[in-house]
Amino acid sequence: MGAFQVDEIHKEILEDIIETCQRVYGVEVMEAVPIYRGWLNLKWRIKTNKGKLLIKQFNKERFRKYSEKELHFAYTQQEKLHRHGIACPKLFPLKEQFMLKSVNGERFIVMEFCEGSIVQPGTATEFQMYHLGKATGRMHCVLNDESNPKKKKPEFIAPVVEDRINYWHSVNKHAQSKGKQSIIPIIKRQIELTKSIDLEDFTLHDTGWAHRDLFMENILFQANEVSAILDFDRLKYDYPQLDVARAVISGCLSNNSLNVSSAAAFMEGYKEEREAGNGYLKKALYLLWYMESTWWIEAGMDEFKGPPVRFAAEMVWLGGNLLELENLLNNL
Repeated sequence: MGAFQVDEIHKEILEDIIETCQRVYGVEVMEAVPIYRGWLNLKWRIKTNKGKLLIKQFNKERFRKYSEKELHFAYTQQEKLHRHGIACPKLFPLKEQFMLKSVNGERFIVMEFCEGSIVQPGTATEFQMYHLGKATGRMHCVLNDESNPKKKKPEFIAPVVEDRINYWHSVNKHAQSKGKQSIIPIIKRQIELTKSIDLEDFTLHDTGWAHRDLFMENILFQANEVSAILDFDRLKYDYPQLDVARAVISGCLSNNSLNVSSAAAFMEGYKEEREAGNGYLKKALYLLWYMESTWWIEAGMDEFKGPPVRFAAEMVWLGGNLLELENLLNNL
């Protein structure tokens, strides 16, 4: 089978998947190199007699949280985006099925391997954010054209302010019981900001299909341009503005400061492709904070490792700075 650079613990999984790929696609696999990104799911760049491909295996425990029907729809949308010239990997379905299963029951998908580099969070340049804004705007236009159905409800249903305040009080009580004194001021800021908001300002009518995981690790760049948007597994009917906010906070927040020029460049690119009024980014960031803050701000957040550390820092920063940012973001 060639040179497989793979941990011994994953060798059996890889060989099982490779055997299936060679049988159903008729390719010869000469090399397989692991890609260490993502959570639990395994990925390999494979060299074949028909070019470079990427295999993504789905962890059996994590797969239980997915809906196969929703994943299939997400991949049909990725295929549609690729046909429309959006930078994302081409998929290789078999008899219209994107998700394949190996002899030993490993679920996986096969797609083209896209060249490019990941930009570290907070370090995207104005040029990179501008092109990412254009790519995101085009993606949203294609995802929400007349061929895709609309749903009655988005994935995220914003709780009323009173319920959210009660939630934060329960988190505060939990932090106190654990003696997490450093986290209590953070929670109190969430309470103060929650009391100041009006959900009527959140443009909750602006629903549509969205990527829903548009942070720097899922975007490849070549020089200043986006070479691929990756990982459409979480695509659902929700709020496209959440993609905007997630991309901006991921690309532009560094050292407790938001690079407003890069954020403005993103919105410039986005508005060239899709209509968005003044204040769009501000409202999007508020909505992102309202949704994600409860995911990452908790009594045990000081024990986070890996990507959750960054996500928690983003939510802490938004909770402490959104009010002060309002004037800077009014025209974005």
